[in-house]
Amino acid sequence: MRQRYRVGVGREVVEVEKCHFDDEEGRKRSKGNDDVGFMVRCKAPNRFLDNLPETSVIVCFHNEAWSVLLRTVHSILDRSPPQFLKEIILVDDNSDMPHLMQQLEDYMAQYPKVRIVRAPKREGLIRARLMGARHATAPVLTFLDSHCECTTGWLEPLLARIAYNSQTVVCPVIDVVSDDTLEYHYRDSSGVNVGGFDWSLQFNWHAIPSKERARHQHPAEPVRSPTMAGGLFSIDKAFFERLGTYDSGFDIWGGENLELSFKTWMCGGTLEIVPCSHVGHIFRKRSPYKWRSGVNVLKRNSIRLAEVWLDEYKKYYYERIGFDLGDFGDVSERKKLRDNLGCKSFKWYLENVYPELFVPGDAVASGEIRNLELGQCVDSPAKPDDAHKPVGLWPCHNQGGNQYWMLSKEGEIRRDEACMDYAGADVILYPCHGSKGNQYWEYNPETNRIIHGSSKKCLVISQDRKKLLMEDCNLGEGRQKWKFENYDPAKKL
Repeated sequence: MRQRYRVGVGREVVEVEKCHFDDEEGRKRSKGNDDVGFMVRCKAPNRFLDNLPETSVIVCFHNEAWSVLLRTVHSILDRSPPQFLKEIILVDDNSDMPHLMQQLEDYMAQYPKVRIVRAPKREGLIRARLMGARHATAPVLTFLDSHCECTTGWLEPLLARIAYNSQTVVCPVIDVVSDDTLEYHYRDSSGVNVGGFDWSLQFNWHAIPSKERARHQHPAEPVRSPTMAGGLFSIDKAFFERLGTYDSGFDIWGGENLELSFKTWMCGGTLEIVPCSHVGHIFRKRSPYKWRSGVNVLKRNSIRLAEVWLDEYKKYYYERIGFDLGDFGDVSERKKLRDNLGCKSFKWYLENVYPELFVPGDAVASGEIRNLELGQCVDSPAKPDDAHKPVGLWPCHNQGGNQYWMLSKEGEIRRDEACMDYAGADVILYPCHGSKGNQYWEYNPETNRIIHGSSKKCLVISQDRKKLLMEDCNLGEGRQKWKFENYDPAKKL
């Protein structure tokens, strides 16, 4: 069903998909009209306090498109109750496009709540946000990216959670705005996910765990999340400062979302995704930030994060980067901050906040899977887009990364949350399901064979040395001989 809305700068009328199911479709999908019930619950009279705290909305940008930036600002102004919106702080991270100079100053001068702060040199997203926070005067900070669209009713649910507990960090549901058409794609309550991470310290999304679903009486209730994506959230300013804001040793962007997630939970706070709050986001095909040449910024940031917050679990990240730490700077002040705050251990975090995460220390083997005859290693990326793709081969490089695999006690060969899976065709990566079947493997360190549990075939390199296959096991075939690194039979079930 289509409906006409005014969206974008100038509010020209375009047709977009209607956000919610009609009654009949809703009943078919949910055996009742849960979608309507969800909206009633979110918009019920007197649901939110009248005396919610004010917020400063901080939007950092670098060479953002004119229409996209204005769409962000106008959606904040138009869809935020004025009594709760103290100011919008636009932080210009040293843009050089003409439309973001005097033209932007002149345009925003007609909106008293909008202030522009300019960085004299490129700072990167992290330090630009800190600059905005220093200029903020409201008790709550709300960070948004510069390519967003706020929806009606987006702000009150976030402020209400912070009013209830100032140590709660809250995120809206992030809807998708098309990069090509700017069409808004609304995600209903059944599509809400929680944040996680893998041991490469990459953020990822997961379905709400069953124990968290069981805690809820209604889909409109806030959902506890182990981590956040980091682009869109609200936080009490005093709590943000008590947590030490962001690590000022972080460069550009990357890792700051996990650092804030970990210390929120470990240092007395709670991190939530609020289903009643929706903000659309344009997911760019590339970042506008240019990385400094010769420095892997994300890796350096992640090492600082691991050194301060991961305790003994940092080794699992270091294994993935071949223990190549390089110069990650001085973290003594960040460690002192953690000690002064009396934060809990990372072990506590894993056991109480994110027990669903597979811990590599439980693995029977971990590291590279090397073919003894040909010197090639099993090699595959494990991002969501790589699921269902054939597992690859590459010359062994001893640097972890895509060649870091784990053999779980349950017989899974894992790249974090992706498992090697064989259903009779290619050997592929597939989300781990814990039900063995196509994902059950046996490693025999005496014969150096990797045997598929249900088919009883052996993992082998093809004759042309270009791909992995499954063949009948043959003790004399060198292409079937593998060494799984760090094998410990004592860890088997």
